[in-house]
Amino acid sequence: MAKWTPRHEAPEPLEGPVVATITGGTILWFVLFLVQVPFYGWFDDRDLTWWVWTCLAGAGLGLIGIWYVRKRDAAIKRDEARRAAEAGSAPGADGTAP
Repeated sequence: MAKWTPRHEAPEPLEGPVVATITGGTILWFVLFLVQVPFYGWFDDRDLTWWVWTCLAGAGLGLIGIWYVRKRDAAIKRDEARRAAEAGSAPGADGTAP
């Protein structure tokens, strides 16, 4: 099992515009669904209707994802504000002796 032992530390996770990314992906899934709906008969003739429903499922799951990442982003900001407030109210934090 020694060959499966990690050789270095894992990097820190990347943070980016998560809400915008999830929102953009959700919009893309919904647009793909709307583009395919007029051609539903073509998809049905070839037993490919799952393409249409996959796009709708992606849009629906994206809505759940938007809700989740917005809540997560708000929780992260609340925690940062709480930590900043605690650091500011700590004795000696303003440069004066306690």
